[in-house]
Amino acid sequence: MSFSKIIATGSYLPSSILTNQDLEKRLDTSDDWITSRTGIKQRHIIGDEEKTSDMAYEAAIKAIKAAKIDANSIDLIIVATTTPDKVFPSTACTLQSKLGIEECPAFDIQAVCSGFIYALSVADKYIKTNSARTVLVVGADAMSTITDYSDRGNAILWGDGAGAVILKASQEPGILSTHIHAQGKYEDLLHVPRKSDEKKDTIDMVGNQVFKIAVNTLDRIVDETLDANNLKKTDIDWLVPHQANIRILEATAKKLSMGMDKVIVTIDRHGNTSAASIPLALDEGIKTNKILPNQLILMEAFGGGFTWGSALIKL
Repeated sequence: MSFSKIIATGSYLPSSILTNQDLEKRLDTSDDWITSRTGIKQRHIIGDEEKTSDMAYEAAIKAIKAAKIDANSIDLIIVATTTPDKVFPSTACTLQSKLGIEECPAFDIQAVCSGFIYALSVADKYIKTNSARTVLVVGADAMSTITDYSDRGNAILWGDGAGAVILKASQEPGILSTHIHAQGKYEDLLHVPRKSDEKKDTIDMVGNQVFKIAVNTLDRIVDETLDANNLKKTDIDWLVPHQANIRILEATAKKLSMGMDKVIVTIDRHGNTSAASIPLALDEGIKTNKILPNQLILMEAFGGGFTWGSALIKL
């Protein structure tokens, strides 16, 4: 049986930056209030002419170049996104066209902030069953396009960006395990309801309840991942979590008895970029030479649905 291994990463952030000071001018809030509750100082915002597929393309091109492969060697494209360019076709199909790839299966996965973990899990299964050998997985979201900037509790959180990875079939294990879950009964705590009037559909979140459930759920997914791989907490070299809230990151690190110096943190500069946040953080960890070959990396996420999941990998 083949294993799947991440051989390259890439990322993209829009050039426009929205700082806490910018939000102070628009909302009844302050830099201190935002930072103390979320850890966020700024977030990148997509341009007026940009779309999710444009961000996905930029991240994908960087990953393809880093992998030193021909784009046409990719035989599967999976894009995790909550903000597709259109109702259809999928953003993955649009990305395929932009990359000049003649033909391969391409589809989107919608699991909100857990989307990248879901997509990685699916890609891993395709490779392990010899249904694909080279897979492009992208997490890309333009969360600013579904954010109500009059809602102080929501406007401070979200950012835009994209991260990509190239997975290849390998004789050596790379993706050691993935674990994905969902409980639809909680959908109304974090969702984008369809508006009956002419207002734009925007994120609606019951923040306190989401926080409590997220912390407890991520505790369980850590235990599940360690047990499945017969590992101890101390075996994990790096935590690369979904960047939702600094307090959630700190709680997960505490669960692992891990110092924050072993957690890749980008939320201060990126905000919550939903499906893009883990691949963005992974790319930064690799590019800054923090994450090194053969280290054990735990990635975990929690998002609307509720969905949650983890992946244990070795580069």
